[in-house]
Amino acid sequence: MKKHIIILLLFTTTVNAQLQIPSLSPGSKIEQIIGLTEVVLEYSRPSVKGRVVFGDNGLLPNDLPWRTGANKATKISFSKPIIVGEERLEKGNYTILTVPKDKKWEIRWYKYTSTNWNTYKEKTPSFTIEVPSIKSSKLVETLVIQFENITMNSANLVIEWEYRKVKIPLKVDESKEILKSIDRKLKGPSDFDYFNAALYLHEAKIDLEKALQYIQKVTESDKALFFQVTREALILKDLNRYREAKKVANRGLELSIKAKNNDFIKLNKKMIEEL
Repeated sequence: MKKHIIILLLFTTTVNAQLQIPSLSPGSKIEQIIGLTEVVLEYSRPSVKGRVVFGDNGLLPNDLPWRTGANKATKISFSKPIIVGEERLEKGNYTILTVPKDKKWEIRWYKYTSTNWNTYKEKTPSFTIEVPSIKSSKLVETLVIQFENITMNSANLVIEWEYRKVKIPLKVDESKEILKSIDRKLKGPSDFDYFNAALYLHEAKIDLEKALQYIQKVTESDKALFFQVTREALILKDLNRYREAKKVANRGLELSIKAKNNDFIKLNKKMIEEL
């Protein structure tokens, strides 16, 4: 009898160990840097499979909360404070419930405390924003949550499934932190530090005069590189100092040709023609 029980247990354990099947809504993890902030998104991805998803006759009727995914609650983590719409979120872990509607969606943000999305339904969200519901004629078979239109200080968190798409604006406010870091670093900076400082100030359109001061500390050297000189020309152009910009762009073109960098050759040629 004992022998039979042992054999049965061994058989059951073996079957359980081998019985693995793919998830109907596989999990996904995305990491994205916005400015200096790391954003990590974890969610599960259901598919349409011939069903009507949104609308009163769909899988997700209007005005009812949805976990924004499948299986467990969707998790979004921020390494630094972030601005969602006009609301500031402190760093930490969050989940969202969405309430789909024909013309707009409610996005309800909660502090992440459980994988069970039902535990959030009766709670008061940290805040709620509304975003337009965009209809498309192109079918998105499997739910996609991703980041689009990424800049140095912003991005859109995009949810797209079936024939619907919504965009949640995210923004970081790190300019003071970065400017302090620049000031500290430039007490004893290298050419690399000056270039990065100029690059940030130029791209962020914060202080073009200071950006020019920093880049010219690099380009005054005969050892300046093609991309550094080209950046000086771009800054001068944005300062409307066109004659100087054209002269510097010609130098940038010569250095780009020597470096055999086709992208910067084209960029400098285009700038010279425009100027």
